[in-house]
Amino acid sequence: MSIVYLNGEFLPIEQAKVSVLDRGFLFGDGVYEVIPVYGGHCLRLGEHLKRLQDSLDGIQLKNPLTIPQWEQALNELIEKNEGEDKSVYLQLSRGAAPVRDHLFPAQPRPTIFIMSNPLKPVSKETLRTGIKAVTLDDIRWQACNIKATALLANTLLKQQAASQGATEAILVRDGLATEGSASNLFIVIDGVIITPPIGPRLLPGITRDLILELAEANKLPHEVRDISEAELKSANEIWMTSSTKEIMPVIELDGKVLANAQPGPMWERMIDLYQAYKVKLRQGAE
Repeated sequence: MSIVYLNGEFLPIEQAKVSVLDRGFLFGDGVYEVIPVYGGHCLRLGEHLKRLQDSLDGIQLKNPLTIPQWEQALNELIEKNEGEDKSVYLQLSRGAAPVRDHLFPAQPRPTIFIMSNPLKPVSKETLRTGIKAVTLDDIRWQACNIKATALLANTLLKQQAASQGATEAILVRDGLATEGSASNLFIVIDGVIITPPIGPRLLPGITRDLILELAEANKLPHEVRDISEAELKSANEIWMTSSTKEIMPVIELDGKVLANAQPGPMWERMIDLYQAYKVKLRQGAE
């Protein structure tokens, strides 16, 4: 039986209830995080909590918990649920108000929800099959750096990609490729790893930052700069990254097969570095 955390209580998920007047339900007025757990150890917990704070600041909602309180709640939830590898989802909304009103309540009482789901280990062999992607116009709002629960545009884009037989949509705005509907974007051109700069157009991914750190530590050529749609479509390699999907090589873009439908040599190098990092994390040596 899955145990969740809701407003200070640990209880079976079937017993967790949220008011129908909750602003997260009525307005999508909330933020969230997804944290992988390997061998009982959270991947970059400090960075995830920092991004959570940035998102809360972005929607003008005071953090109801301190960092030690977050750590305690997360660690206790991890212990209460089975499995070594997990995906922990946490969400904060502005809470319920007496009436539905677009204006913020004067004294909000945030709703805090955390759940844990099994996370199947992603092997290099599984990832090697790659994914298909399509380019789509970025129809999202202007503050994509906030990890908001209002994900309707993302889900529509993801569904549109699926209807075209693809796993992910790579979003394009003003001629620049930004990120995926649920992932960050990397390309490789002439042996150089390239990813767009953080800003309001895209989410500052935790896995994205880790890949850049691994590239720096291992002297792999890399750049953080804008990626034109033309560069995307002519790239030697394309990767989509996220905390739970890790580093997915794109083997087909808009119906065009890349590199004989095989992951490229730079991906082979990076995925080995990433898997080695996970081994150390499981051993408690992040």
